[in-house]
Amino acid sequence: MRYEILLLDLDNTILDFSAAEAMAYGRALADHGIEKTQDLLDRYHAINILWWEKMERGEAARDEILVDRHRQLFRELGLDVDPVAFEADYRRWLGVGHWFLPGAEEMLAYLKGRGYRLFLASNGMASTQYSRLESAGIGPLFEALFISEHIGAHKPEPAYFRYCFSHISGFTPEKTLMIGDSLSSDILGGIRAGIDTLWVNLRGQVAPPDRRPTYEITDLRQIRQLL
Repeated sequence: MRYEILLLDLDNTILDFSAAEAMAYGRALADHGIEKTQDLLDRYHAINILWWEKMERGEAARDEILVDRHRQLFRELGLDVDPVAFEADYRRWLGVGHWFLPGAEEMLAYLKGRGYRLFLASNGMASTQYSRLESAGIGPLFEALFISEHIGAHKPEPAYFRYCFSHISGFTPEKTLMIGDSLSSDILGGIRAGIDTLWVNLRGQVAPPDRRPTYEITDLRQIRQLL
């Protein structure tokens, strides 16, 4: 077995964050008396990606993006909504329930059964991730949970990966694999950290030259062919 240590992202790698996001945002909108439309959700999703990419590039702090993404949306729509209060409501709903991606439960069972050491590597908010892990019942599968909010650094920053590596007994880069869906955090971070990467490319995207993964799958069930 070439690899022994697997760092796994959570959102849109194991759990369907897009489904959770749509549900939570819709509930928060209802709490504030705003009608949910697909156009509104699509615009929020686009804005949210831009703000998280700013954080990954070191151009914005976590606390800033969590509020300013809503502020930007409501300003564009001409809505008078307190973005701080809205974020609190959205965060509360986001921690409720979970949705597995197709094949995710089978993938985790397979990897655990094969003796791989599993570690969660997430940029998500700690309280939300803990709640979703508990709801999904998969927390005990991981040897450790590396959540950026607690570490004080985030993917793709080298400091994040240095922290992870220093807290994994018997760590060797040659036997470690980063698995995730994000080219800008999971794949780029793994490349910068000097470990192999597996891109969960469920949307059929094309990786730019500086973010080419070691491996790529378009269905989680394909992981059996690689590991």
